[in-house]
Amino acid sequence: MDSKVWLRTGCDIVFEVSIVTPFILMLRPRSGLHQWVARESYTLNPSLQAIEFTDNYGNLCQRLVAPPGEFSIHTSADILTDGNIDIGTGAAFEEVQALPDTVLTYLLPSRYCEADRFIELGQQIVAGVAPGYDQVAAIEHWIRQNIRFNPDASQFQLSAVEVNQQGEGVCRDLAHVGIALCRGLCIPARMVVGYLYGLVPMDFHAWFEAYVGGRWYTFDATQPHAIGGRVTVAYGHDAADVAIYNQFGPGLYPQKMSVHVELLETAPGLG
Repeated sequence: MDSKVWLRTGCDIVFEVSIVTPFILMLRPRSGLHQWVARESYTLNPSLQAIEFTDNYGNLCQRLVAPPGEFSIHTSADILTDGNIDIGTGAAFEEVQALPDTVLTYLLPSRYCEADRFIELGQQIVAGVAPGYDQVAAIEHWIRQNIRFNPDASQFQLSAVEVNQQGEGVCRDLAHVGIALCRGLCIPARMVVGYLYGLVPMDFHAWFEAYVGGRWYTFDATQPHAIGGRVTVAYGHDAADVAIYNQFGPGLYPQKMSVHVELLETAPGLG
């Protein structure tokens, strides 16, 4: 894949709402170091007033109240992103006292990533491996070998400990294990949710990033090797921070949800 690629991403989500229901949505990718959002559409049906805010992680969130009846969301965006992910073999471990203030929080255990319970396992996995990027690569390889990526696994939220015991999980689950193992070694790690070109079956996708060598690197144990074509929608400590939607009230699940990622041959507006 080229060093930079244009992707058209989007989703369609339909709910059948029984009572007036508050929502917080997290469906808008934002421009940053590795991606540029050139065009975007975001349609709510029925048309509702939505208020956008930025959460503590810099994610773009939309809050609204949906009336009873069918409520649908359609998004689409054309985004220039990295066609390959950076490989940082040999990138050094960052001493905790030297970490930026904004990164320190990603050392702490969180709801789905019980880092304090993975210290011993992490040390076993990385025994004899140079501290830093190479340790995270060893963790990623261990997850591929020991926890099966199963897109049809239970959709109930599991913690990293539960996933490790179960031996399989969806993308979010494998990311949680990687994050917990990294934090147990004092390597900051965070959850990422977004789109991945070529993902089978196509859906929203989750992976993790680790902070070594003075920057964040991407790791994804669900894929056989490092691949790019990613669009980030949200960052967080774990899945609790990056839900594409939260609704408040009686349990409510989409009646329909489809996700698409298309590779564009030319920049939008030029083809």
